[in-house]
Amino acid sequence: MTTKVLRAAACHASPIFLSASKTTQKATTLIQKATSNKANLVIFPETYISAFPIWSAIRAPTENHDLFKRMVDQSIYIDGPEIDTLRTTAQKCNTMISIGISEKARCSSATLWNSNVFIGSNGDILNHHRKLQPTFFEKLTWSAGDGYGLKVVDTEFGKIGGLICGENTNPLARFALMAQGEQIHISTWPAVWPTRVLQADNITGKARNYDNVAANRTRAAAHCFEAKCFGIINAAFLDEQAIDIVAQGASNEASVRQTLQLSQRAATMFLDPTGMLMPGFTVDADGKKQETEYLQDREDILYADLDVTECVEGKQYHDVVGGYQRLDIFDLKVDRSRREPARFTEGRRDEEGEP
Repeated sequence: MTTKVLRAAACHASPIFLSASKTTQKATTLIQKATSNKANLVIFPETYISAFPIWSAIRAPTENHDLFKRMVDQSIYIDGPEIDTLRTTAQKCNTMISIGISEKARCSSATLWNSNVFIGSNGDILNHHRKLQPTFFEKLTWSAGDGYGLKVVDTEFGKIGGLICGENTNPLARFALMAQGEQIHISTWPAVWPTRVLQADNITGKARNYDNVAANRTRAAAHCFEAKCFGIINAAFLDEQAIDIVAQGASNEASVRQTLQLSQRAATMFLDPTGMLMPGFTVDADGKKQETEYLQDREDILYADLDVTECVEGKQYHDVVGGYQRLDIFDLKVDRSRREPARFTEGRRDEEGEP
């Protein structure tokens, strides 16, 4: 087992909403800042490049065609210039990067996936995961992914895996990562998750919105406890620019704006291998550390030092992929093939029609 301690840097940050190039530039700046503070791994939230389509939760689908077109235009290819920039930055800064993207398909003008890319410190793409199933209103934007990215990356600091938002509710997806010896689990989330229209006079009543801080922490903590791994909960930050873009043009513009302003902000935090909150720290402009339990209402980078040797003790009690499992009773099969819309063959065929 590695004896190297990983310094993780979780960027609690907003994208430059619906601008892939500007968001990539912002990500590069944050990576450089984090590595100047000795980070070995820099993490970004769900679909950080270049937006989370929150409009689908609070605007009618018939009003969202222009926003969907912008989303398609500002989504990126896995082999596009934005990923190339991040790969170059990872190599120059000698750091690993985990980043959420809205991914375009080469096979279609409008197929998108909610994806996460893990880049090694040498600039190689070590894992490319597409969210298995878009959640709730996300189905209006993203297609279902596949099992190709259900992989744990074996690094010099330990085995690192991750799931996107609601996937952390899927016990089979989580078990697939546990079964590969996962020691550090990254879960990524949007800045807000409105499920009801909110007004100032009903925010504490029956129309109270989904408590995504509690829900996100509960899911991530359960995984850490079961896997005996560290948890990195990385959520985005919602800024006024995003609220303006989402609200403008809606028939219920005032209601959309108010709902976004009143919705609870998600939090970025670290968890230990028992599922308990693990305080991190921020670093100010003078290089001074400030212990911080979580980030929620401001943009910043939250750091923590993770030593995977601490993942061993709990395995004595519940090793759910080993001594605390009944492999003679349960059998999980995971298909990690990448799905393509068609397979094309070229060449002549014989008399029986075979190539």
